[in-house]
Order: sequence, then C-alpha cells, then structure tokens
Amino acid sequence: MAGDAKKLQPIIIKRVKKGGHSAHGGAWKIAYADFVTAMMAFFLLMWLLGSTTEGDKKGISDYFQSPLKVALQGGAGAGASNSVITGGGNDLTQSAGQSKRGEGSDSKAKKSAGDQRKVERAKKDAQTLAAVAAKIASSISSNPKMAEFSSQIKLEITPDGLLIQIVDDQRRPMFDIGSSAVKPYMREILKEIGVTLTDIDNKISLDGHTDQTPYGNAARGYSNWELSADRANASRRELIAAGMPEDKLARVVGMASSLLADPQNPLSAANRRISILVMTKEAEERLLSGAAIPLENEVETPEPVVESKKASP
Repeated sequence: MAGDAKKLQPIIIKRVKKGGHSAHGGAWKIAYADFVTAMMAFFLLMWLLGSTTEGDKKGISDYFQSPLKVALQGGAGAGASNSVITGGGNDLTQSAGQSKRGEGSDSKAKKSAGDQRKVERAKKDAQTLAAVAAKIASSISSNPKMAEFSSQIKLEITPDGLLIQIVDDQRRPMFDIGSSAVKPYMREILKEIGVTLTDIDNKISLDGHTDQTPYGNAARGYSNWELSADRANASRRELIAAGMPEDKLARVVGMASSLLADPQNPLSAANRRISILVMTKEAEERLLSGAAIPLENEVETPEPVVESKKASP
C-alpha cells in the first residue's frame, strides 16, 4: 500500500517566470540635460567675467543696486571707470547723463576729426623741425669757420619746438663784456641760422640770458635784465640782416639770470646764451593767445649769488 501511495503522489513543478525590469521612464535624461545646461551656463559666466572690463562690471553692479536711478538719471554709476564707455543711461557714450539721440556721435566725430588734425599737424611740425636741425648741423660741419664754434651751438628738439642755443665760452664770448656789441664770429653764426630759418613758416621766439654776476652800473638802473634784452635785440637784428623776415619773430625777451642753464654754477659762461626757439604750431597758438609756454626746458632757478663784479660778460 505504501508503495502504491508513493506512486500516486502528484509531482508539482514550480516554474519561475522571469519578467523584464520595471519601467523607469525618461527622468534620468532630464536630470542629465539639466546638468549639462548648468555646466554650459557656468562656462559662459566665467568667460564673460574674464572678458568684461572693470567699468562694465561696475556699471552692471550699479544697475542692479539701483536700476531705476541709473536708467532714468544716468551719471557716473554706469560703467564710469577706465572703460571707454563713461556715461550712464541708455546712451553710454555720454559722460553726463542722457542727451538727444545723435548728439553723442556728432561730438565724438568732431573730437576725432580734431584729434586727427592735431596729429597730422604735429607730424608735419616734427618733420619740418628735424629738417631745420639737420640743415643747421650740416652748415656747421661743412663750413670750417663755423665748425670751430660747434661746441657753442646746441640743438635740441623740445615739446614746444626746435631749441637752438648759442652758448658763451670763457675764452670766446659772443658779446663784448657788459655790452650788446656782437662779436664777428657770433655774427657769422647768426647769419647761418638766419638763412636756414628764412624758408620755414614757423614763428620764432628769441631769448637773451646772462649769468648771476650783477651788472656794474646797476646804480644807474641798467641791470642784467636790460643787458639780456639788448643782446636778444642785437641777435634779432643780425637774423633779419641775414634775410629772415621780421614777421617770423613772435617774441624777443630778456631773461637775465632767471633761467640758468647750469644752476649749480650760476657764474658759469654756459649761463650766458642766446636761445632761439623755432616753435611748433601748437606752441605758437598758445603764445599768441596769451597762454604761457615754457621758455626752455624746465630748469630750477637757484638762490641768487651775492657777489659783485664790474660788469657781466
């Protein structure tokens, strides 16, 4: 019986059905796209910060701090710094708030044209003055008589023009002692310079200088001021005699010892000189309009020396 029951026992087979994964949807794709977008925005932000000027950053900062004030009033809060744009409001070309449309561009164009004319004029002046300096130097070197005095003739290009200085020498003064009488070799030097300056359009400024030795006849009212002015005028006459038109002279000044070439040695012969400045057009305009221009390179004036001699050479 037991054997029969065992034979009749049903056989149960369990089959495990393997199904697919549960559906996740596309949520992960959205998260990944958001991450990539955020990284791109971060990259663009870093690039913009690196390529934006400090003025633009300041303008953006001011706008978000008080947007209505900057938008309505303009002013120095929007982009005013070392940036090219220095204004405020909608028209950032203006530095003082809003203006009519087109006004900023017109003034900017006029300013640009004026600057261009100044640059062209300065370039022309530089070429002219360089040619004059080269011509004077050539005439000195090619003339044996003039070559002897080359150490007493100094040429220098300054911001106001070509400065020609004829400097006295202890052994070879340009004028008689205490007088405005021109020495013969000084006359030759001025003649060569006068011929060179005949054909140029630039105006001339002529200054006379002495050292700090007080003039011997100061009791009569004649001092180094009068002496330097007389020597400057004597040089003017020699230049005109050489053929230079008189209307080229814009100024003839006696400076006495107020502008020493050698401040450390106020009695030095180097302080006794005639300075001829061939002015640039800009310096000429400033002089004729009444504005001050440097007489020479800036030189400190030393304390006066208390010492008397019979006459200033």
